[in-house]
Amino acid sequence: MQISLNFTKSVPENAALYYEKAKKAKKKMEGAKKAIEISRQKLAAELLNQQKQQKETEKKQVEREQLILRQSKKQWYEKFHWFFSSEGFLILGGRDAITNELIIKKHTDPKDIIFHTDLQGSPFFVVKSEGKEIGERTRIEAAAATAIYSRAWKLGFDNAKAGWVTPEQVTKTTKHGEYITRGAFVINGKMHYIEHDMRFAVGVDREGRIIGGPYLAVQAHSEKIIEITQGDQKPSDLAKQLRALLKAGTPDEFIRVLPSGNCKIIRI
Repeated sequence: MQISLNFTKSVPENAALYYEKAKKAKKKMEGAKKAIEISRQKLAAELLNQQKQQKETEKKQVEREQLILRQSKKQWYEKFHWFFSSEGFLILGGRDAITNELIIKKHTDPKDIIFHTDLQGSPFFVVKSEGKEIGERTRIEAAAATAIYSRAWKLGFDNAKAGWVTPEQVTKTTKHGEYITRGAFVINGKMHYIEHDMRFAVGVDREGRIIGGPYLAVQAHSEKIIEITQGDQKPSDLAKQLRALLKAGTPDEFIRVLPSGNCKIIRI
């Protein structure tokens, strides 16, 4: 190690000069260490952000693949409102005039039963018997679904009535040749009314499908369910919340199963 001395200065002055240089060097070193630490923290944050983005990209890719897989496996009845009763019967409901018409004309067999409410624009719901005796619990759940997906939900009813008839009681023929609009039918004879509350739930079935319907029916086919009632949340906002809670599906899939009108979560 070589040290240069200034012979015009005394030894103490030379020592003081080197002391000052050492202090400056130390400050520079500390500054360099701080700069290195800041750079290290920035790099770590950037790497963490990249990892998060990578995980998010992978998650979205998995969700897209799952959605494509679900769509490829869609059953014919998934174009309608649908659910399975707690007794295992498939129950279909019209989403609009076109699907109302389609359900009654093409997907109703003689041993099925048809549900409808007296409210204007009510959907038709059909319980598919598949040759079996339809139980009382299934009838109650079908009546509840018919009421929930009618205007009764939007109007805030706590309870509503839905009546059931046999397929032979439902026709397009009128007594005086009046015009029947698409999705509307004439019901002949007596309707058997069932009054039920508006308990509605959303869940995920064993096949990973988003399901919605009367509380007891959804409970029978989903390990985790969320109960919903009339409220002040838009379906689009609620759908995002449901997706986050159930960790499944897409917002659009949840919107498809929700009743028409604002909702809110009351129990998870």
